[in-house]
Amino acid sequence: MRVEVVTIGETMVAFIPNTHTALRYVEQFAKVVAGAESNVAVGLAKLGHKSGWLSKLGDDEFGQFILRELRGENVDVSSVLISETHPTGIMFKQFSNDKDSSVFYYRSNSAASTFKADELDRQYIAQAKILLISGITPALSESCEQTVLAAVKLAREHGVLVCFDPNIRRKLWSEQQAKKTLEPLLSLSDIVLLGDDEAALLLGTAEPRQIVTSLRNRGVRWIGIKQGAKGAYVADCESECSIPPYPVTVVDSIGAGDAFNAGFISGLLEGKSIETCGKMGAMMGALAVSSYGDFEGLPNRKAFDRMFSNTQEARR
Repeated sequence: MRVEVVTIGETMVAFIPNTHTALRYVEQFAKVVAGAESNVAVGLAKLGHKSGWLSKLGDDEFGQFILRELRGENVDVSSVLISETHPTGIMFKQFSNDKDSSVFYYRSNSAASTFKADELDRQYIAQAKILLISGITPALSESCEQTVLAAVKLAREHGVLVCFDPNIRRKLWSEQQAKKTLEPLLSLSDIVLLGDDEAALLLGTAEPRQIVTSLRNRGVRWIGIKQGAKGAYVADCESECSIPPYPVTVVDSIGAGDAFNAGFISGLLEGKSIETCGKMGAMMGALAVSSYGDFEGLPNRKAFDRMFSNTQEARR
């Protein structure tokens, strides 16, 4: 299958509690799929684009659940590998009374952490328009770091645009390790989508214009700075602008950045202006946090276009 965007990274089964309290007091959980890179793939598929996900899963029921769910969302999983010796990773979410979210990982020595560079489907990456990577994958293991670097090299050799979201997970490694590993990837990327807090670590500044200047100097062509409740700041080689937030009731704060990525990339694939790409990303991000789960609240293309059009009219 020919896909427009290939994503690489670990996806886990996430357990969502039915109450807003410490996990020790929770008695029931819902089971969903959670993974930054597959979240982007799902968001793109919902917006009508052909997306594929590369990873490694355990030969277990959780792995089969992930494959079934992603297939059901029209994400191509034909190149996903299955490990007979390592399990699929899992995680638990915890919600406090103020609806803030935290996560607990059980992914050490998971199948995805054993992904090796020589296991990459090279042809699958070479035929894509965009390769999406995140800073999560290199944090999993040395072999995963090498796999990401090999995928980026392959993409650049074949004229595939590289999209990089640092997505720094401080529970997986130290800030010093993250900066040392991830900063070089900025100069290998055509598109960088990052939070202002991540920019502060990697670039030494959280000021949007300074971030843009720093990334442009590294050769980045399209930039999206995710600013949470403040909206976003976006730029290409010629222009830059601020994107106001879309007002929503926050139910689950996890998944907004991945949804932003999907909206932004969708705009790029469709040749939209950088401002429209930013607005598409901001709307997708807002919709992600208005429901539980990482992508369950994301709309299909028809619904997205209707909401996007109505919102633009209301702001005029």
